[in-house]
Amino acid sequence: MPKDLAELRNIGPTIKNRLNEIGVHTPADLKKVGAVSAYLRICASYPQRAIPVCYYLYSLQGALMDCIGTTCPSA
Repeated sequence: MPKDLAELRNIGPTIKNRLNEIGVHTPADLKKVGAVSAYLRICASYPQRAIPVCYYLYSLQGALMDCIGTTCPSA
């Protein structure tokens, strides 16, 4: 597994920064927290903003499964 979040598929600078803000700094951290929990934590950190589920949640799950968000097989 890569050592930096930016090495994961679907993780760009904005998502990486938001993950860092919630205490997720490595791919191992993301795996431990899980995509849904990470998404919910990001949403809680930005209550004034609508965080698109179809972008963030799919991107996070895709990063964990090494696939492009909407093309990931169902778990």
